[in-house]
Amino acid sequence: MKRSYFPRHCWALSGILVVMTWLVACSASAQTPSIEGTWQLVLRKFPDGTVLKPPDIMALGTYTKTHKNFNFVRKDATGKFRSDSYVSTYKLTATEYSETRLFNIVNDQIGGKDVYDLSSETRSTPVKMEGGRIEFKHFFNRRSVVIEGNKWTATAEDNANVDVWEKVE
Repeated sequence: MKRSYFPRHCWALSGILVVMTWLVACSASAQTPSIEGTWQLVLRKFPDGTVLKPPDIMALGTYTKTHKNFNFVRKDATGKFRSDSYVSTYKLTATEYSETRLFNIVNDQIGGKDVYDLSSETRSTPVKMEGGRIEFKHFFNRRSVVIEGNKWTATAEDNANVDVWEKVE
């Protein structure tokens, strides 16, 4: 009788380890939130009930696995414009959102102040996850962000307005 160098109980233990590794990997991927995709601003609502929609305000934002690119344009009643461009790297986990600003450019005919911020500042904030809901306070634009499925709501810190976004891709 030929003797195996790998006893039966070792095969069983190997099988258990493979299954446990698979379960941990599946559990970890289920815990890793994602906001990847292209997001389009649907409307901005002010406390007095005023609602701005395209073409008076338009924005498009894209999250890849590591980068964020958001562009806004707003036209006021006099026909003047304000445009904002934000480009950053970011990381989102089940417990934290961190972002490093690469640049922020504002061209503001309305307020009369242009901004060219090329500082490379990094900030982090806690993330609250519940079911499919992701919630955190964004530090660069001072908004509370709630993402549920294909809907994104961003409420200004001073309650000046609420932006509603939809995922388009």
